[in-house]
Amino acid sequence: MNWYVIDKTLRPSDAEPGADASAVLLLSSEELSHAGKITGLEKVIYHTPPARDARVCKAELRPDCISGTLVVPHGASGGGSLHCGYLICPKRVVLVSDDGELLSILQRLIKERRSTAASVGRFLFDLFEELIAKDLHRLEEMEYKAERLEDRILSGNFDNFSAEMKSLRKAAMSRFRYYSQLDDVACLLRENENGFFTADEELLFKMFEGRLIHLREESQLLREYCVQIQSMFQAEVDIRQNRTMRILTIVTTIFLPLTLIAGWYGMNFVGMPELHWKYGYPVVVLVSVVTVVVSIIICKKKKF
Repeated sequence: MNWYVIDKTLRPSDAEPGADASAVLLLSSEELSHAGKITGLEKVIYHTPPARDARVCKAELRPDCISGTLVVPHGASGGGSLHCGYLICPKRVVLVSDDGELLSILQRLIKERRSTAASVGRFLFDLFEELIAKDLHRLEEMEYKAERLEDRILSGNFDNFSAEMKSLRKAAMSRFRYYSQLDDVACLLRENENGFFTADEELLFKMFEGRLIHLREESQLLREYCVQIQSMFQAEVDIRQNRTMRILTIVTTIFLPLTLIAGWYGMNFVGMPELHWKYGYPVVVLVSVVTVVVSIIICKKKKF
């Protein structure tokens, strides 16, 4: 259980701050199950979802608090994936995390000494901004990977293409879903139905919404780009299959007359004079060679 005081900047506290001070409480799911006697939170702490139950980004508005969960895709916050529950009150923010990712984010906020102006709303804005701080760069890295896959298609290198493209498509879809859900959370905070935030803080959440919309559009463009690359890959595969089928068709066309000759003279009827003619075999060989040569000449003239 870690306490942080929201003063001019965020700073750690060894003891629980007073009821008049804005503060952040970071605890684990196990600690949450025994946190019913925290001063000022006795009536609302049970609304806080444990981190282990976090599946999506969402926010639920209640008369005296806002609660919900955050699920950040792998690498979106600069480290590993993040699953956490949260509770927002006028003077308190409760964060529930079972790994060290959220602790690392809070430590970065402390190190950067960002101005929180003793405000819960300003702290939340800084926290959400930290979650997406490097996302545009990461989307550009994903786009670069897609471009390399496209170049591999043009060069004819299909090794392990499907597995890499599947991974990239899943990552792009995960980003798009994440930004859409986080935008819903930011929208609920901006609407400020509980009156927890000031007008300036509402503008900050509106600005955060705009950034999320931009990131969501970028992730959507990346998804569409992946679909185009997949279509290009399928087109190249179809072209290769068509080439193979054309070769098989040419070979079949050339040797079909030979099949007719072999079938014709393989009947071995008694009345077939060629069977007893001493020049019968050489003539059949000659006819077969001439047939193959003529078929090849015709195919070349037709540009098959």
